Amino acid sequence: VVYKRQGRIGALAAVGAPAAFGDWTFERISYRELDRCGTPREVDAESVFAAADAGYPTVWDTVDRETGAAVCVPNAPGPILHGIRGDDPAACRAVAADIEGERVDRAATFLTNQGTDAHLAPGRIGELRDGAGYRVAGKVASAPETKQGGHVHVEVAGDRDTLDSGDSLRVGSGDSLRAVAFAPTGRFRDRVRALRPGDRVTLCGEHEVRNDADGPESTLKLEKFAVRDLVRTAPAVPTCPDCGRSMSSAGKGQGYRCRDCGTSAPGKVAEPIDRDLEAGWYEVPPSARRHVAKPLVRGGFDAPTHPER
Repeated sequence: VVYKRQGRIGALAAVGAPAAFGDWTFERISYRELDRCGTPREVDAESVFAAADAGYPTVWDTVDRETGAAVCVPNAPGPILHGIRGDDPAACRAVAADIEGERVDRAATFLTNQGTDAHLAPGRIGELRDGAGYRVAGKVASAPETKQGGHVHVEVAGDRDTLDSGDSLRVGSGDSLRAVAFAPTGRFRDRVRALRPGDRVTLCGEHEVRNDADGPESTLKLEKFAVRDLVRTAPAVPTCPDCGRSMSSAGKGQGYRCRDCGTSAPGKVAEPIDRDLEAGWYEVPPSARRHVAKPLVRGGFDAPTHPER
């Protein structure tokens, strides 16, 4: 008998997983009739959204309500009509049964590690392996930038870096990494754009090392992040307490002075700023989520959550 090598690692992992892993989820997969494979799937979108609403939050990532996408229906050719993921097998079966469309040839419910963050391990910026998934803490080191293609980049320094020292941090130097929210993550990019230098965050995603002209570049492909501490003030030119006008510089190292009233101030003042973020966890939308990434709606996180539906 000749055995192919395909599937050996997955099979070995499945055999050993119960001894090392305790968080399990379920997926109800409905299969098409074989002679329909390769043809457009016939699934009633309205019934998908109604079933998703009825099953939520026990059943999750069935649809993306913001984009109108039926996430449970694959786009690639193949025998699967739809796959329903959740925390309870009966709930998954009920949602699948309520979806209207072409005839289901057969169906099965699987025990899975989908939606569990099983791929993430604690890590430290500057000590991450290429191709591995991590959860790392850091401090935003520069303002987010939207690059060509709509990808949003933000530089984050490790906890051991002192950003107030005035030392410059170079992406990929080991002092920091580039966290990226790619264009397909949609509205999640607005959350990343709202970050400011000095914010303390926890980042989750896959680490990649790319070599460019300046050397290796450390990149984390963002799946979710937590805001731990937000910068709430920004330095501002003081205003005159007598006339309310902005003061002018009195010279290098000499503070500020009101030209009209003669009042003075030793330096800039801390002015409150409005923030579009709150403390807690933010995630990519269902249409951009990796199968193994844990949706915030599943709970068990160490801060308030802002789930995407």
